[in-house]
Amino acid sequence: MNPKLDFIFTRRSIRRYEAKEVPEEILTDLLEAGMAAPSAVARDPWHFIVLRRRENLDRLAEILPHGKMLRQATAALVVCGDINRAHDKKESYLLQDLSAAVENILLAANASGLGSCWLGVHPRQERMEGIKKMFSLPEGIIPMCAIALGWPAERPEARTRFREECVHREQW
Repeated sequence: MNPKLDFIFTRRSIRRYEAKEVPEEILTDLLEAGMAAPSAVARDPWHFIVLRRRENLDRLAEILPHGKMLRQATAALVVCGDINRAHDKKESYLLQDLSAAVENILLAANASGLGSCWLGVHPRQERMEGIKKMFSLPEGIIPMCAIALGWPAERPEARTRFREECVHREQW
């Protein structure tokens, strides 16, 4: 692994956090990183719900079956998109734009010393409905995922999942 890319290889899903608050400045940095992502036709359809209150983190953990780490996290983001702002109002473009923003956020969190974990919401209807109800999302706003955030209480080893057999040069 190229050491210049350590910020990528050391980014891992963190599921255990210390009971230490994430400063507002770092959350702003993460949001700025997310909104620096590429977007089809520069439509920037993203919206982010910032969670810091324990009751909201715990409620979100109830909606997301694999989100138990939210009970330890001290912050989270719910990543949503406005289908009316997506290129051609296509869900596929919306999901690509939001995914690029999420990856920027995950890498920025790692570079800031935070741990993070991407928690899938879309396309699970029960998760989407739970989040729509919990946050009173307006019509046309689609929740895609949540991101647990906090100071890591674990440090998994850096890794890559590179497999040469998945690389096709010039043709399949």
